[in-house]
Amino acid sequence: MRIGIDLGGTKIEAIVLDPDGAETFRKRVATPAAYDERVRAVAALAAEAEQAAGTPCTVGLGTPGSVSPHTGLMQNAENLSGRPLHHDVASALGRPIRMANDADCFALSEAADGAAAGAGTIFGVILGTGVGAGLVINGQLPKAGPNATRGEWGHNPLPWPEDDERPGPECYCGLRGCIETFLNGRGLALAYREVTGQDAPGEVIALADTPERRAAIDRYGLRLAKSLATIINIVDPDVIVLGGGVSNVARLYDIVPPLLPRFVFSDGVATPIVRARHGDSSGVRGAARLWDER
Repeated sequence: MRIGIDLGGTKIEAIVLDPDGAETFRKRVATPAAYDERVRAVAALAAEAEQAAGTPCTVGLGTPGSVSPHTGLMQNAENLSGRPLHHDVASALGRPIRMANDADCFALSEAADGAAAGAGTIFGVILGTGVGAGLVINGQLPKAGPNATRGEWGHNPLPWPEDDERPGPECYCGLRGCIETFLNGRGLALAYREVTGQDAPGEVIALADTPERRAAIDRYGLRLAKSLATIINIVDPDVIVLGGGVSNVARLYDIVPPLLPRFVFSDGVATPIVRARHGDSSGVRGAARLWDER
C-alpha cells in the first residue's frame, strides 16, 4: 500500500493506492501558512491515511521546486525555499520518504496508468498557476542532474518571439519573457487583452465561445506550439501530456498540432498531445508511485 501526498500552495492532499493502483483513501486540507505547520499537516495526513489503510505504507511526497544538490535545501518553491523539507518530513514521520517535484509526479502518474500508459518517453506539462514539466523514460524518472533543474521548462525564454512579445512580461524569477509568463493561467488573460485591448471579464477559460475568445486561445496556442516544438527538437518524446487548468481548453488540442511542423526540425511531426487522464489527481497519484521506482 502506498501513500501519496501533494503539498500545494493552497491545499495538501493525501491518497492511498492499493497494489493494483486503486484508490482506497483520499483527503484534502488547507495548506497552513507557517512552514512548521505545513510539515505537521503532512505528517498528520500520512498518519491518518495509514490508519485508514490498516497496514504500514510507503510515503511519497510531491512538492513545488526541488532539493538543491548544492545545499540540500529546497529551491524554486515559494514558502519552502531554503528549508530542509525532505529531512523535516521524514523526521516528523519517523521513516524514510521519497520526494519529487509535483510535475515529475504528474508525469509519472500519467505514464503509469494515465493518458501516456505504455509510452516510452513522456513529457508531462502543467499549465496552471506556474508552468512546469516532468520527464519519464520507460516508466522511470531519470536521475536528477547536477543542478536539479530538469523540467524547469517554464523558465526558458519564449522561442521565436514576435516583435510585440519582446522583452516580454516580468517573471518572478527576475528575468523577462519566460515561457511561464505567456503560458500560465494568466497567459490566457494576457492574450485576450492583446487581442481586444480589454481585460478579460473573469476567467478566459469560462467565457462563452466568442470570436474574441477564440482569437485569444489561438494566440496562446501559437505560443504553446512554439514552446513545445523546442521540447520535441531536444527530447523527441513519444507523448506530450497536458495538465493544469489551461489543459481543459479543448480548442488547444485542435489548433496546436497543425502548428508544430513550422518549428520542429523534421519532415513531419507525429507527436500526440493529449489531456491528462487523471486530471488534478495526477500529482498525488504520482507521489504515491515514487516507491514504484527502481
